[in-house]
Amino acid sequence: MALPSFPSVWALLCLLVLVEAHSDGVDYYLPTCPQATSVVKEKVTEYLKHNKNLAGGFLRLHFHDCFVRGCDASVLLDSPEKTAEKDAPGNAVSLRGFEEIAEMKSLLEDQCPGIVSCADIVALAARDAVVKVGGPSWPVALGRKDGYISSDVETNASLPTTFMSFEELVQNFAAVGLDEDEMVVLSGAHTIGRSTCLSVKNRLYEFDGVEGAVDPSLDSDLADQLKKKCPQNEDGEILEMDPTKNTFDHLYFKAVLANKGIFHSDAQLLTTEVGKKLVKKYSVPGSSFSQDFAAAMVKMSNIQWNPLGEVRRVCSAVNQ
Repeated sequence: MALPSFPSVWALLCLLVLVEAHSDGVDYYLPTCPQATSVVKEKVTEYLKHNKNLAGGFLRLHFHDCFVRGCDASVLLDSPEKTAEKDAPGNAVSLRGFEEIAEMKSLLEDQCPGIVSCADIVALAARDAVVKVGGPSWPVALGRKDGYISSDVETNASLPTTFMSFEELVQNFAAVGLDEDEMVVLSGAHTIGRSTCLSVKNRLYEFDGVEGAVDPSLDSDLADQLKKKCPQNEDGEILEMDPTKNTFDHLYFKAVLANKGIFHSDAQLLTTEVGKKLVKKYSVPGSSFSQDFAAAMVKMSNIQWNPLGEVRRVCSAVNQ
């Protein structure tokens, strides 16, 4: 288990150790495609200038990629049978950024054919997007290879969901090498982005399987607002996950502490002493949230690299 307070000095040391320990590193493309990181950064800046919601989209894409078979861009693969990761129910309705990643890949293929992996583009785009909306930066070790396999079945079994209990979330993150503290701080990714009514209706109309029951841990005023946006028998609206949906800040944790996290998994962070302590810590301005988040992102983005993969020419298909 990580140190209970996960102080910022320790977080910074983790950043350095994790990146230094990796066999490739942040300068991996310097000899072969030195403009790789700048191309991604410039394009992310351009995309977010027109649509800030993509910040959460790029970050979510990276998360969902890394939790299934590691960070190998398997989430980008298409399947004629609609059995790829992107076709899994949770991904099909929530993931965005595919077209933008494809465009960045096409630009880099024109300039550096066969050099920059789709997996690295996804990792860089997530980091650069977070920075553009006020979040921390972190060193992205590069040199990932793209995987060959993408399965909706594996996705359903591997991804954390908003319906999980605290214990289930801890187990899910532990399966990819992330500890309890890192699970809580990475939940702070909900500070940016959007969701759908499908993710909250169980809290509004059928909590614990009881018809008409509302989750008692959900602030009653927020429950009323969500019911207006998410009628029981309709698809409803796109929902903001925190009061400042396109700004990376501490207000997600402040909302969770006030029982105003929209997801069941948000409320679960308050059900243990460890979770509650970290939520309280991160809910105030000037906490180590940004530093700790950056350190956890370094660790997450290094989940299970595949040295036997390839560099795809097109991100949605394996090379022929």
